[in-house]
Amino acid sequence: MAKILLNKSNFFHNLELCSKQAGSKDKIAIVLKDNAYGHGLKEISQLANEFGIRKAVVQDVEEANKIKNLFDEILILKVSQNMTYSHNFHITVNDMCEIKQLPINSNVHLKIDTGMHRNGIDPKELEVAIHSIYSNNLNLTGIFTHHRSADTLSSEFFWQKAIFKDIKLKAISICEQLNIDVPNFHSANSNALFRDNNFDEDLCRIGLAAYGYMYKFDLCKNIALKPILSLWTQKMSSRTLKNNQAIGYGGSYIAKEDMEIGTYDIGYGDGFLRVGEHHDKFITKDGFKLLGRVSMDNLTLDCQDDEVCLFDDVKELSKIHNTIYYEILTSLKPSIPKEIV
Repeated sequence: MAKILLNKSNFFHNLELCSKQAGSKDKIAIVLKDNAYGHGLKEISQLANEFGIRKAVVQDVEEANKIKNLFDEILILKVSQNMTYSHNFHITVNDMCEIKQLPINSNVHLKIDTGMHRNGIDPKELEVAIHSIYSNNLNLTGIFTHHRSADTLSSEFFWQKAIFKDIKLKAISICEQLNIDVPNFHSANSNALFRDNNFDEDLCRIGLAAYGYMYKFDLCKNIALKPILSLWTQKMSSRTLKNNQAIGYGGSYIAKEDMEIGTYDIGYGDGFLRVGEHHDKFITKDGFKLLGRVSMDNLTLDCQDDEVCLFDDVKELSKIHNTIYYEILTSLKPSIPKEIV
């Protein structure tokens, strides 16, 4: 059976680096959406709790309910209709119309669109939004935004920071006028945290860095992050492939000589994406070549080991697929068993 191994030591190492950069582990909110980026929502939540992380970010209330006993605060990014929210859930308001949809006394984080133009209210709506939250008996516990170019060497990062700084000042003034508590402010994702030499926000939302990756290391120093996930597969069968015999769909690999091969129990149905026609594109961690196409439930390698590590770092695989680390990791199916080592 295919399996995922999660390296606890590497995970704690990454969280320690993030905590030092933020100034405290109390400022870390670990992003656990989409099955913790493919790493396993339950497993990563338990490890984060053991490390001492008390805040988390998830996609929806279904994810939040699975981990509600492990964190003091859980930020939910998407509103769900007709749902009952736990006292430690904090709901994102992405649009003005959502304010009236939420149950009385819900904790809310107001998202501001500072330039990504995806979700969040217009900065011009800030005062109306805060007054509406107040009049609808909701608890404003956070105000945040999202950087669109934290991993890009351009002025956009600083442009959005300046906009958000202005929003903070206005929001504080409005809250004082209404005599309500000033909420937490946050904008930093992983890259934004490490681009900032003097982090001064109330919390940061750490996703990719917690799992051992960072884009554009040159922008934010050489951060010694360590990937925590390795993907393993077990042999289903073995055989001798004769010279000139083809293997798999389309017969895209033809043996140039007699060779020993093995078929292994993982495929694109498990989230290991199809590599394509060129069998020499993908080589496992230990140097074994993929032969032919990846099938739905299995693939073939030029070895007969009982167990093989396909990868313990997605960087090279993302280059092969010409995609981002996130897509490789989140494609892995939640049904793959996971072990903490």
